Amino acid sequence: MSTLRPISSLLFTTAFLLAGHGLHMTFLPLRASELGLSQTLIGLSGSAYFAGFLTGALLVPPIIARVGHIRSFTALMAIFLCSFLFLSLVDEGILWVLVRFVLGTVMCGAYTVIESWLTEQSDTSRHGRALSIYTAIVLISMAAGQYLLGLTEANPLYPFILVSLLVGLAIVPVSLTRSLAPAPVPATRFNFFKLYRRSHTAFAGALGSGVVMGGFWGLGAIYALSQTHDAGFVPTFIAANIIGGALAQYPIGMASDRIDRRYVLAALCAASGLSAFGLLLADSREGLLLGAFSFGAFANSLYAVSLAKAADNSKREEFVTIGSSVLLLNALGSAGSSLIIGWAMRGMGDSALFVFLGVASVVTGIFIIFQPPGRTAVTIEEQSAFIPTTSAMAPAVFDQDPRSDEEVEYEPVTPIESEFDTSSEHSDVSTANAAA
Repeated sequence: MSTLRPISSLLFTTAFLLAGHGLHMTFLPLRASELGLSQTLIGLSGSAYFAGFLTGALLVPPIIARVGHIRSFTALMAIFLCSFLFLSLVDEGILWVLVRFVLGTVMCGAYTVIESWLTEQSDTSRHGRALSIYTAIVLISMAAGQYLLGLTEANPLYPFILVSLLVGLAIVPVSLTRSLAPAPVPATRFNFFKLYRRSHTAFAGALGSGVVMGGFWGLGAIYALSQTHDAGFVPTFIAANIIGGALAQYPIGMASDRIDRRYVLAALCAASGLSAFGLLLADSREGLLLGAFSFGAFANSLYAVSLAKAADNSKREEFVTIGSSVLLLNALGSAGSSLIIGWAMRGMGDSALFVFLGVASVVTGIFIIFQPPGRTAVTIEEQSAFIPTTSAMAPAVFDQDPRSDEEVEYEPVTPIESEFDTSSEHSDVSTANAAA
């Protein structure tokens, strides 16, 4: 209880926000399909959401530094509500793409506020435990949001109302909290080149997990609808995927603490690929649910194990940059995946979704398994403890290393610094084959 008390208001906010977020991520593709938008446009709107997420990671921290956490969160949620409700009034594809970009930007901002506050309010020696609790609430809330969608079938406007109610409620706990707001959020620092040098395996896992799960989130609802022609079944299909990922986190995490994470990631990619191909053969609702559960169990775990692998191969003072790089590379993969798969589904049919996801999983696994141990590789005994986590977060969560009881030290940076200038490290490019 001592771990939860200082962050209780943040956890209530997270529960309401992620229930609404999970509901809206499933509902919007269904609504777009109902309006007659093509798979290409639906995929493009999904890509726009993840592109907005990337943009929010860069633009929101300076805003929080200027006006504070509570004002920033309130403004971001107001923009979310206005943008989301605007979609109930329009049926133009280009407007959907633009609005989903805005939704992705403000959702990343909301995560940034919550997670930076969570980092500062939780005891430094218990940050890993707080992050695990936060991750559990994120997954439970997103799954619960799917089932709430079933309550809105009577009227096409009910989902807009329900999502708005949940997001509006999310503002209340943070606005009324007696906890002191944390210090300004540092600018997002990421370096894809450094991540690749530290661990080719983590780089491939982060990108592959984004491609696989971004495609599923962008178009999985459309596939389930095409197979059953029952919009009421879709939330259960998506929830099965989330629940599978939630239940698998701990056993897979325990395995990754005892086995070389390179092999764990390769096995997860193979299992994700087999599950994706299995979904193509499912000819009943039970088969679809079992396939979604299995696919979720393996594919949802790719991100967390990739992050753990990156942490193993990086120096402690690099954790903020490396962790943010894993997250943003995941979002970049998601943005590209939805666009490509949406285009493929229009020409090849809805089965193109899981063909693409299966192939992407297998290719990622093959790349990983053929990576030799590099200069930065660690033994199994040296691996850090696995921390359950999800890609539904912002870089602010990495401001403190959950593997230790000490805060990560970093130098102040300018508002939008991406650290692509890696001149200080060019001297060791000859050792850049570092990195399984």
